[in-house]
Amino acid sequence: MPRFTPEELQAARDRVVPDVVADGLRVLFCGINPGLMTAATGHHFARPGNRFWPVLHRSGFTPRLLRPSEQQELLSYGLGITNVVARPTARADELSSEEYREGGRLLALKVGRLRPRWLAVVGVTAYRVAFDDRKARVGPQSRMIGDTRVWVLPNPSGLNAHWTAGTMAEEFARLREAAES
Repeated sequence: MPRFTPEELQAARDRVVPDVVADGLRVLFCGINPGLMTAATGHHFARPGNRFWPVLHRSGFTPRLLRPSEQQELLSYGLGITNVVARPTARADELSSEEYREGGRLLALKVGRLRPRWLAVVGVTAYRVAFDDRKARVGPQSRMIGDTRVWVLPNPSGLNAHWTAGTMAEEFARLREAAES
């Protein structure tokens, strides 16, 4: 992983991180928004303390631990990655409620176009705001977007101390089992 200066990370605020998507995926994972490390590298969930890649492997979605730079391999497993909000920030709390709601609207359009079997939003708070569902909990949701089922997963950020890598992997595995049936 390259090291970036604070100036290089701040310059990444203007970058667009391309989605890793294809039509008809089994699961489209949806982050909150790109962090500055993700924007600087162009690879989703690139911050070293983020547990997305280890949890994805531990839950059985991937046969080995992928590095963020190997994100395109997800497509071969029927998996993809996008974000609720495209704008990179140092912290998710820099986003406004309006950005989340607009992001939810745009995400619903994207899901309608790509038609994954499952949309997995990583972060219950982001899901609640983006889809105006204040009572949402981690797990499968009653909401569908077209034929796409929705599952809310815990946020894999290292800042989310409520979930361990083990308990996150259990929840991700529940989704994997549902996506395989």
